[in-house]
Amino acid sequence: MSHSTVPRSRAEAETTGKTPGASGDATGSGRKRHPGKLSLRLRFRRDRVLLLMTLPAVLLILVFNYLPILGNIVAFQDYDPYVSDNGIVSMLHSAWVALDNFQQMFGDSAFWNAVKNTLVLFLLQLVLFFPVPILLALLINSVIRPRVRAVAQAVLYLPHFFSWVLVIAVFQQIFGGAGVLSQVLRRHGYNGLDIMTNPSTFKFLVTAEGIWKDAGWGIIIFLAALASVSPDLYEAAAMDGAGRWRRMWHVTLPALRPVIALLLVLRVGDALTVGFEQILLQRDAVGPGAAEVLDTFVWWNGVRNQDFGYAAAAGLIKGVVSLGLVLAANKVAHLMGEQGVYKK
Repeated sequence: MSHSTVPRSRAEAETTGKTPGASGDATGSGRKRHPGKLSLRLRFRRDRVLLLMTLPAVLLILVFNYLPILGNIVAFQDYDPYVSDNGIVSMLHSAWVALDNFQQMFGDSAFWNAVKNTLVLFLLQLVLFFPVPILLALLINSVIRPRVRAVAQAVLYLPHFFSWVLVIAVFQQIFGGAGVLSQVLRRHGYNGLDIMTNPSTFKFLVTAEGIWKDAGWGIIIFLAALASVSPDLYEAAAMDGAGRWRRMWHVTLPALRPVIALLLVLRVGDALTVGFEQILLQRDAVGPGAAEVLDTFVWWNGVRNQDFGYAAAAGLIKGVVSLGLVLAANKVAHLMGEQGVYKK
C-alpha cells in the first residue's frame, strides 16, 4: 500500500475533512447528528414519567390562567352578562365598542389617581419591604445555636398564616382611635392618635402591615440560598484576615445576588399588584382618594358598578404594563450578569 493514500496522523486527517471512521457521507443521508444530543422521541421516552407528573399542573395553568385570557375581548365591548346564561354567548351578542372603553379610562381622573396610588405603594414596598427579608435571613444565619434559630424562624413565619382580616384587626387594636397607643397617650395628657383612618399615613400603614405579615415568610428562599454556601469559603476568608463584615460582604452577599436579582425582577413585574384584599378592607376607612389602587378600581367598576367592559380595559392595561416591566427588569438583570427569570 502506498504511503500517499494513508493519513499520517489524526490531525492531518482532520485537515483533509475526513477522520478515520467518519460516517457522515458514508451513510448517504447527508444529515449531521450532534454528538450527545437525543432526538425529541428519545427524550420523550426518557422523561415520560416526569411529563405525566407535571400534566395535572399544566392543565390547571391552562384552564385557570391561559383560557381566561380569551375573556379580554370584553375590554372592547359593552359587555352585558344578562344576555344569556352562557358567558361565551353573552360575549358574542354584546355590542362592539372598539377602543371607547380605553378612551374613557384615559380621561378618567379616578383611574389616574389609582395609578398614582399604586406606584407610590410599590415604591414604598420596594424600598422598605424588599430589604427586610434579606436582613432577617442574614440575622438568622448568624445565629449559631440551632434551637434559637428554629424558634426565631417559627416566630417570624407565624404572621404569614394570619388572614388580612386578623392582621388589620390587630393593627386596629394597637393604632386605632380606641387602640392601646391612643389610650396610653391620653393617660399621659396627650391627644390620642387614629392612624387607621388617617389618609396621609395610609400608605406607610399598608407597608408596615405587609412587613409584619410576610417578611418572615420571605426569608425562606434566602435561607435556602445561604445553606448552599460552602463553609470552606468562610474559612478561607477568615484565614485571609477577613472579619465578620468582610465575610458577609464578599461571601454571603455574592451568594444571595442571583436570588435577589430574580426576586427583584418578579417584584417589579408585580408592581401594579399591591395587595387587593388588604386595601379593600381599609378602603372605606380612609376614602378612595388615598386607598384606591388599580385592583380595587377594577373591582369597584366591574363588580359594584357592573361596567364589565370598562373594568376589563383597566385590567388589560395593567397586564400589558406588568409584562413590559418584567421584560425590562429581566433585561437589566442580564446586563448585570445575572440570569433573571429566563436566560438570554
